[in-house]
Amino acid sequence: MMKQTKTGQAHGKISRNKLLMVIMVALGIFALVVAAGVTTGFNTKQEVVLSGRTMGTTYHIKAVVSGKMSADALGLAVTKRLDAINRSMSVYDPHSEISRFNRADKGTLVPVSADLLTVFLMGERIHKMTGGAWDATVGPLVNLWGFGPGKAPEHLPDDAAVEKALARVGYGAISMKGDGHLVKKRAGLFLDFGSIAKGYGVDAVASLLREKNIRHFLVEIGGEVYGEGSRIDGNPWRVGINTPQRGAAVGDLFQVRTLKGQALATSGDYRNFLEVGGRIWTHVIDPRSGRPVENGVTSVSVLADSAIFADGLATALMVMGPEAGLDLVNRLSGVECLLIVRKPDGGLAVYPSDTWVAQPQ
Repeated sequence: MMKQTKTGQAHGKISRNKLLMVIMVALGIFALVVAAGVTTGFNTKQEVVLSGRTMGTTYHIKAVVSGKMSADALGLAVTKRLDAINRSMSVYDPHSEISRFNRADKGTLVPVSADLLTVFLMGERIHKMTGGAWDATVGPLVNLWGFGPGKAPEHLPDDAAVEKALARVGYGAISMKGDGHLVKKRAGLFLDFGSIAKGYGVDAVASLLREKNIRHFLVEIGGEVYGEGSRIDGNPWRVGINTPQRGAAVGDLFQVRTLKGQALATSGDYRNFLEVGGRIWTHVIDPRSGRPVENGVTSVSVLADSAIFADGLATALMVMGPEAGLDLVNRLSGVECLLIVRKPDGGLAVYPSDTWVAQPQ
């Protein structure tokens, strides 16, 4: 029998492969709507704080706005934008765009929105640069190993079952056709963008705030976060990375980073795993082998210009491991990462990329 522990959701459970491990260091982030005013000359600035639920998880936003801006109106605009993304990419909504695509037969052209197409193309980029370590069609393997929405299986899958599930995996077998259509080249494939949808939501809200001439803000959805400008007191936005230990408190920070027009995303394995006969099996599945990874990586944090890219790359680096992962990141401009490996004795080994610099807590 298998003992199972599972956490982490988005789109009703769409991000089961990601954990809520990035913590807002700024105080007051969990208030519903808070306005704190600062007057400089004739200009009054307010720090508006919004929070709510989206994609099966929570979001928190801090924005420094002019005194004339309505917090309620801003909150409604954010909600409308996030609802549109959820209707596009929720695999738990049978009427969503991605659900319609997943039901489509091989060779059928399925029209999709700019949102879904943007996420698909970013996924294609991450899939190629990581040699297939990230794959949005990995769902059959996730379910097979007991990390899907259903009941955990009684026994670990055998080789035949793994090969059968692998036949239904292959991001490269989906392509864009014409102006805004996706098509499957192989039957049985289905997409689940849970590992990058939250990051895309963060980027979309950041774009919305910029459109409203807001230049100082912090946006977080399900642990993926982007910060631009500075806090109302002029200090930089600071976010913390949770200590990657089973049972660690939410406020137990391992490192802290400052965000200046950057996103931070973290993936980990220490809250979602299977225990079989005293052996721990991670929920992180290698789409290439069809099996849980055994490279010891317990946490990966990625700093990049966009949250969607940081989100997907963090998942891929969990699969790639420290050597291949660091080699990739060190070749990418403007990207940093921190990989943490659990050693056999339970201790932690830290592998930062060349440009990663932690700040004092």
